[in-house]
Order: sequence, then C-alpha cells, then structure tokens
Amino acid sequence: MQRILLFLYSLRVFIIFIALETIAIWLIVSYNSPQGAVFFNSSNHITGNFLETRENVTGYFTLGIANEGLAEKNAELLTRLEYLTHPRDSAYIDLDSAFASAHEFRSAKVINNSIRFNQNHITLNKGRRHGVREGMGVFNEQGVIGRVKGVTNNFSTVISLLHTELLLSSKIKASDVFGSTKWDGKNPTQAKLLYVPRHVRVNKGDTVITSGYNAIFPEGINIGIVDEVGSGPETNYLDITINLTTDFSRLTFVYLVENVMQVELDSLNRASEIINE
Repeated sequence: MQRILLFLYSLRVFIIFIALETIAIWLIVSYNSPQGAVFFNSSNHITGNFLETRENVTGYFTLGIANEGLAEKNAELLTRLEYLTHPRDSAYIDLDSAFASAHEFRSAKVINNSIRFNQNHITLNKGRRHGVREGMGVFNEQGVIGRVKGVTNNFSTVISLLHTELLLSSKIKASDVFGSTKWDGKNPTQAKLLYVPRHVRVNKGDTVITSGYNAIFPEGINIGIVDEVGSGPETNYLDITINLTTDFSRLTFVYLVENVMQVELDSLNRASEIINE
C-alpha cells in the first residue's frame, strides 16, 4: 500500500495537470455555445458508430417485440388506407390545399438509450442525410418518446420524455382540457400532467394525448393514462399522475415526425413573443 501511495505521489504533478485540463475543457464546452456544438457533434459521430455496432449485436434479442409493434402499426395504417380510399362508384372531390397533411414521417432505430438519469437522452441511427432535423418529434406505436436535439450526418440525439426540462403540450382526450406533461425525475413509467385547473373533472383511466398546439407533434399521439388525481390547498391546479404508455426500457424502432410548417409557425411565435412548448 505504501508503494502505491509513493508511486501516486511521484505522479502528483501529472495528475493535477490532467484534472485541471479536464475542468478547463468542461468549462469551455459548457459555457461557450460554438465550442459546445463542435464537441457535441464530434462525440456523436465517434460514439454513434460504436453504439450502432453494439446495437446490431444486441438488437437481435428484441426483434420479436419490435416486429410485433411494427405489425400492429402497419395493420392500423392499412385500416386507415382502406377507410380513406374512395369506392370506384363514388363521387370524389379534391380538398383545398389547407386541408393537406402538414406532417411528414420517417423511421429510425434506437442505438442508445438511458432511463436512470434526471436528464435522459436517446441516440438514433439516422441523421441529416436521412432528412432528420433538430426539433422533430419522436414516437412509436406506444406513444410519445421525445424531441430531436442534435443531428450529425448519420446520427441524431433525442431529448427523452424522461427529461426533467422537457414540457409536452397535452390534453385529456375525453374532455379536450389541455395541460403540460413533465417528468419529475422519479419513476420512469410515470409523469405529471400540469396546469389542469381544480374545477375540471378528471377520472382515473382517462387517456392523455398530444394536443397539437405546438409545432412538434400532431394531435392525438398517446402520452399516458391517468393514475392518480389530487388537489393541494396551495395551488389552483390538480396534482395528476399519469402512467406513460411508452415503455422506455424496451425502445427499438421509432418514428420521427416533421411539421412542414414549423419554420413559419416559429417565426410567427417569435414575432408575437409567444413561448411555445
């Protein structure tokens, strides 16, 4: 033991140098946006290749679950297609362009995911050259997953819904009463539905979905199911806990949604000084 301590003591200058260099790099990356962006994108590219290789090996064991989810989604889409396809003997009227779909969808595979931190992130195997852009919403057949934060040519990182700084515009499906979903950093299977007034009647089992009020997600994507409803004397809002419909411990394939009118909406909100979730 004494020899080990003497050896470390002989390297004290080098150890102090490495520690100071690490602190300096951390300060530069944390408090300077250009350097932080360069570091973030570089680390994404380096770790992305490693994570993709690892995921290709381990992903085999979850193919059954992923295929089942994809089959269910395909069945749902085929049902919608059948419903929307007009019979040959029926009249058909072209709708005005204002009614055209404002969203485009892409698919990607999760190659890294975390649920044990207060601010969790997800890495996808698709990037800029696949049409992925910052701010796109991410979901799967179960429900909302998060929002794209950073993008390189071949990979992208997502702010998970299990992130204490992410607010998601939501509403109760049964009543159309809107609020905001936010994770409190505790249980990875639950979140809080905030800003629902105390006079509103909310029942256990009510479904919470995306409101469509922001430029990220279309209306109607599942978020969670109401589990507990309470009201404190010191607030005008209900204390609502929801069970998330998405199992974040078993993410494989996801969908990315892009609002093709997001740039216009963001420009309008900035001009009107409106904060959008």
